[in-house]
Amino acid sequence: MIHFGTGGWRAVIGDEFTKANLQLLAAGLCRLMDEEGHRGAEICLGYDRRFLAKESAHWLAEVLAGNGYRVLMIDRSSPTPLIMFTVKTHGMPYGAMVTASHNPAIYNGVKVFTSGGRDADKAVTDRLEAKIAQVDPAAIRTMNYDDALRQGLVREDTTANEYIDSILSMIDTEAIKNARLKIALDPMYGVSQTSLRTILMTCRCELEVIHDRHDTLFGGKLPAPNAATLIPLSTFVTDSRCDLGLATDGDADRLGVIDESGAFIHPNRLLVLLDYYLVKYRGWTGPCVRNNSTTHLLDRVARGLGQTCYEVPVGFKWISAKMAETDAVIGGESSGGLAVRGHISGKDGIYAAALLVEMLAVTGKSVSELYREIADQYGDPVYREADFSMTEARKAALKHALFEEKILPAFPVPVDRISYEDGVKTYFKDGSWVICRFSGTEPLLRMAAEADDPAVAEGYIQAWRKLLAL
Repeated sequence: MIHFGTGGWRAVIGDEFTKANLQLLAAGLCRLMDEEGHRGAEICLGYDRRFLAKESAHWLAEVLAGNGYRVLMIDRSSPTPLIMFTVKTHGMPYGAMVTASHNPAIYNGVKVFTSGGRDADKAVTDRLEAKIAQVDPAAIRTMNYDDALRQGLVREDTTANEYIDSILSMIDTEAIKNARLKIALDPMYGVSQTSLRTILMTCRCELEVIHDRHDTLFGGKLPAPNAATLIPLSTFVTDSRCDLGLATDGDADRLGVIDESGAFIHPNRLLVLLDYYLVKYRGWTGPCVRNNSTTHLLDRVARGLGQTCYEVPVGFKWISAKMAETDAVIGGESSGGLAVRGHISGKDGIYAAALLVEMLAVTGKSVSELYREIADQYGDPVYREADFSMTEARKAALKHALFEEKILPAFPVPVDRISYEDGVKTYFKDGSWVICRFSGTEPLLRMAAEADDPAVAEGYIQAWRKLLAL
């Protein structure tokens, strides 16, 4: 029942997300680490603010301790990137975070990280799933959490200061201090408020925070920073005349942005802005990486700046791997996750937010002014997306139609090529594109399209909808 998708294992609380399954996962991880020669190593565990998150982290720790592993339990709800940072800087072979990221409140899950603080890739999760399948639930060894604490197999601590200091060392704090920016922050009832508040106030920003209390229902909304969920932040930015609005998802690995006019900045644009800033204004050189559902404007900007853009499947593990392979400046995805060279290998909404604030301070330009600077040079293609809920039966039928029968709409634009690497992506000869793929984290069929003409982009999605009767 435990299957790792593009962003770890996620399941509905009380359905598949249970104490029994968490113990199976931990026991499988112990078997995998035993096989790899890590027995007795220290492993970092963290959790966010979701229902049962802390208790679930403790259940994982009890199995790890029962099998002779030492656990560094981050002793308060924390951002996912902090756990990845700890695995990397403390030289740990593995780490895990109890979170379902931006999923609805009824979900929880576990993300697993490997040496260097990377998202576990498919090879690792396939081996882990195989080990989990071998575990006899009746034979799982556990140790009471409090007993493990007393015996030193579990130690409770936080690496928040190390993490925050690392980010502060990588940004131009003096430029930000001199800019005297007014920032609005919306943690979306998640875990970024302490770290991001500390960073921005250290840089002498005037900071206003909304939605920072602990609410396992996330205010009744999806804890994903998108145009619909950030309407309150947009209103706050305009009413309070802020220079910028920042929001992070439930576990703070994704960033949402509201510009000075109250407009939502799509993650596609955010990725392009930061790549442009790092290369043109900071003078960095190197390629960039995006997934197959993210804007091709990044490719145009990279070419214009004398760099290369690489495309990978959806799932940040693919972006991290390609960034490491190519020494890329930045990598990101259309859902708001991005990573920057020199920090952790996974996505970090807190570091991305700090870097964005630096961008405003150093350039002296607003987000909208900087984006116009880019659009004037490279164009401003229109991006459209749509999601459709799937039952298992419907998903199976559509998978057969898409990947075995390989049905396609009759598009009005000449096709350049079609890729089935991750979903069905059609590249057109005029540079536009459309993709149809199943989510790896939710029961959804996702579509995205991009073209210079809004009607063309929307037409691609409508063509797929008509063909699949959605």
